Amino acid sequence: MASTDFGRTVRRWRDRVSPVAAGLPSGGHRRAPGLRREELAMLAGISVDYVTRLEQGRATNPSEQVVEALGRALRVSPTEREHLFHTAGLVPPGQGTVPAYIAPSVHRMLDRLTGTPVAVSDASWTLLLTNPLYTALMGERHGRERNGAWRAFLGSADRVRHTPESRRALEAAVTADLRTAATRYPADQRLRNLIAELRSNSPRFAELWDSGTVGHHQASRKTIDHPQVGPLTLDCDVLTVAGSDLRIMLYTAEPDTEDAQRLELLAVVGSQPLVEEGRLTPTLGVPEAGRGAL
Repeated sequence: MASTDFGRTVRRWRDRVSPVAAGLPSGGHRRAPGLRREELAMLAGISVDYVTRLEQGRATNPSEQVVEALGRALRVSPTEREHLFHTAGLVPPGQGTVPAYIAPSVHRMLDRLTGTPVAVSDASWTLLLTNPLYTALMGERHGRERNGAWRAFLGSADRVRHTPESRRALEAAVTADLRTAATRYPADQRLRNLIAELRSNSPRFAELWDSGTVGHHQASRKTIDHPQVGPLTLDCDVLTVAGSDLRIMLYTAEPDTEDAQRLELLAVVGSQPLVEEGRLTPTLGVPEAGRGAL
């Protein structure tokens, strides 16, 4: 019964979200004013087939992560989010867990920043939402790579260049963030598992964690080696949403510079990627840039 109620709820709420409200283009013929299944799947980061099975009641026991992702894509209110969890047969995450809810006001802010790469992460630095330009800049991230702390210590090479000093500062700041999050959200099992994994597999993280190192994120300049438009040196700022510990990361270019021109070009070429099984496929190789980009 719960799976049927959940699917019906997702289907009804999908109909009420317009493409424009979700930050998508509204062109083309539509049989209904709301989101298509493939659009909801893309926004939530799950497969179209799974969305179909959920709506038809053929998929049971959706995970907490799936329910949370669908709620964000459907732009639900706090009360609706709670209802969505209940119809899935789940208890909404409590106060002792890392918040993953994104308020409609934050969604609207991202919708208006179309010319700025923007990403929203939770208190444990897990990516919750990115706009198309951020994805074009940094590339698609899946699985564990969606967590910035995991990438900083255990991830593979990415597009951001790092000096030894900037890497040390990043590692200290991320470790301090996780320590703060662990104190603030003691009931979050995924956060505890992440910290345990990092301590077991990264001597550097274990050293920083055990020594009580403190640090904080500062405005910085980063160079991103992009495979299509070349290197971009951008200002990176991290904003925090009061009351939720959401982190909003923005990349901006200094006006009237080659970096600004390349960012404008990226907004064009990034909207026309080569697609292979739904993923962005770069046309050129990416130079080694090292771990640690958030």
